[in-house]
Parts: sequence; structure tokens; C-alpha cells
Amino acid sequence: MTDYTIFPVINASLNGTSAVLIATGRVLIRRGRVAAHRALMIAAVVSSSAFLVCYLWYHAHAGVGSVRFQGQGVVRPIYFAILISHTLLAAVVVPLVIVTLVRGLGGRFDRHRAIARWTYPIWLYVSVTGVVIYVMLYHLYAAPKVVAGF
Repeated sequence: MTDYTIFPVINASLNGTSAVLIATGRVLIRRGRVAAHRALMIAAVVSSSAFLVCYLWYHAHAGVGSVRFQGQGVVRPIYFAILISHTLLAAVVVPLVIVTLVRGLGGRFDRHRAIARWTYPIWLYVSVTGVVIYVMLYHLYAAPKVVAGF
């Protein structure tokens, strides 16, 4: 039997990596470092793609379904606002990233910049909130662990 408990950590790490790569890539292009920007943005696409594969694999094979959020009070609507916005924007950002990447790699920089203005903040938000959701769900408001025999 495969141990899938490591997948949430892997997924959060990939999201965090993507966020750092995206933000750093933006700084680099602002400084005119086109080749470095290109390399980091491709790495961000790879990291985000790896996240998506791991996330889908985990939920398809681990048999965990959804992990129930345990937080109560004011944090509960905050968590669900983050989760819902993250989920909706994650669906939106996939085609945006693809179009932005294709335009950039194709040398259509004016059209690349036009869509990147939208892609960048959405992609960064999705990557950062993925980590926030993980921390809230598995650390700050985790379900109590059951110890066998007690």
C-alpha cells in the first residue's frame, strides 16, 4: 500500500516554489533580464504543472476525498473565501498561463505583455493561497490525530 500522506506537503512545496519563481521572474523582466525571466517562468510552469499532476494523482488514488476544515468562528468564512477564490482562479489561470507562455516563447511580446498583466497576479494569488490553504488545513486548524490504543 502506498503512503499518500506526503502529498499535501509536496503540493504546498510546489505551490510555494511556483510563487517564488513567478515573483522573481517578474522582477527580472522589470530589470530587462529577458533570458533569466524566460528561464524562471518556464520553471514556474513546470512547477505548477507538477503540482497539478500530484494534486490530481493524490485525489484520484489516495481515497481521501476532501479533508474537512476544523476551524471555527471567524476563521471559517475566511478560510472558505480563500478556498473558493483559489479554486475559481485556479481554473481560470490554466488557459491564461498557456496563452501567456505561447505568446512569450513565440516572440509576440506586445501580446504577451497584454495578457501577462492579468496572468501574473492571478497565478501568483493561486500559488500563494495554495500554500495558505495547506497551512490552515493541515497545521493551524488540523483535525486532532487519533492515537491507536487510547
